[in-house]
Amino acid sequence: MSLSDLSKKEKEKVILRLLMQAPPGEFVNVFDDLCLLIHDEKLMHHLGECAGHQHCQKYYVPLSIDGNAVLLSHHNVVGNYRFFDYQSKLSFKFDLLQNQLKDIQSHGIILNETEYLRTVVLCALKLYVNDHYPTGNCNVLRKTVKNKEFLIACIEDHSYETGDYWNGLWKSKWIFQVNPFLTQVTGKIFVQAHFFRCVNLHVEISKDLKESLEVVNQAQLALNFVRLVEEQENKFQAAVLEELQELSNEALRRILRRDLPVTRTHMDWQRILSDLNLVMYPKLGYVVYSRNVLGNWII
Repeated sequence: MSLSDLSKKEKEKVILRLLMQAPPGEFVNVFDDLCLLIHDEKLMHHLGECAGHQHCQKYYVPLSIDGNAVLLSHHNVVGNYRFFDYQSKLSFKFDLLQNQLKDIQSHGIILNETEYLRTVVLCALKLYVNDHYPTGNCNVLRKTVKNKEFLIACIEDHSYETGDYWNGLWKSKWIFQVNPFLTQVTGKIFVQAHFFRCVNLHVEISKDLKESLEVVNQAQLALNFVRLVEEQENKFQAAVLEELQELSNEALRRILRRDLPVTRTHMDWQRILSDLNLVMYPKLGYVVYSRNVLGNWII
């Protein structure tokens, strides 16, 4: 059955699913390819806007507003396809297909102790990100849920090298409640890499974490929080490297032979494995670089 045989509702569902499967950094490529198949500019524009908004939230697409990095996520969505930036105090729409901000408006915030703590945590987190990521970005947001205030720290770094047949993303999220004395930090680290030379290889790794932090004062809380993030991300990275290094060429050969579809064509395994050997060494350039597991897998 082809797309032309589907009803309009079924066709929209298929197109949205394909767009939402686009790996980080490849949304526009997938959209352009689908446009060649779906000769309906109005429909594709509408679905591209919907899926692009979700893609931005899912992969923490970074922007720069007034020289400050802004990460788009579901935590700073304010409805009607709009995002909010705490630094510039602006709300806006973002067109992923055109890579531009639209309908920019001022948006006030409440200045209180939590807002002051947010700025302190952001300053400490920026120092960490600048030291550990070559092109990393971070944001610290705040949320109020049932009269309880939370801070949400987001980190993102990526290497999109479509011309060299690979793309990769590292992102993490850390949430804690603004409590006196003791607070619990919940975090999630996520890495995704896509390698598409000779084979279409996707790698996704994630880990959920929970840790407790003592609350002495705002400055100490910010420092302790960043130390916790650094420790947990270093552990995660070291574990990923260890697993990759233990994955031998023979193991890769067995995995690929089992999972690749039968095409009745000759497979050049030596070439594929020589390419995949590059995946074994995370860090753009060298392992010392503390966080680009994404690009290093596939350099």
